Formats: sequence, structure tokens, C-alpha cells
Amino acid sequence: MKKRISVEQIIGFLKEADAGMAVVELCRKHGFSDASHYKWKAKFGGMDVSDAKRLKALEEENNKLKRPLADALLDNAALKNVVSRKW
Repeated sequence: MKKRISVEQIIGFLKEADAGMAVVELCRKHGFSDASHYKWKAKFGGMDVSDAKRLKALEEENNKLKRPLADALLDNAALKNVVSRKW
């Protein structure tokens, strides 16, 4: 079963590791893998909770903007394909 860990919890885990707790102990204590820890450290290292929430909001906004752009690019490619054909 995959459990969801909140951004606040992740920031807390990273701060515990920065305070001197061994990564292996931290992972065992909270029930996640060390690979997850290093992935989170790469993404959220040095952030506060407010910074992480802002990052998540920006990522969601970026995904919303990418969809119309991809649709427009596909339409453009289809139109170029139709125009280039000889009738």
C-alpha cells in the first residue's frame, strides 16, 4: 500500500536529517526508503513549508498551461501536413 506523505512531513523529515539524525534511522523510524529521502532532498532541500507549497502551486499552473500549448502545436503540425500535400 502506498501512503501519501504531505509536504510538511517531508520538510520535517529533512530537517531531522539536517539536525544530525542518520538517514537510515530516519527512514526506518518513519517508514520510507532512503531513495525517497534523497529524492526529496534534491527537490525540497533547504526549503520552508511555504516555499514548498508555492513550488507545488507553480507546478500545477505550469501543467495547466502546457496542455493548451501541446494542443496548439498538434493542430499546427496537422495543418502544415495538410498544406504540404499536393492536390
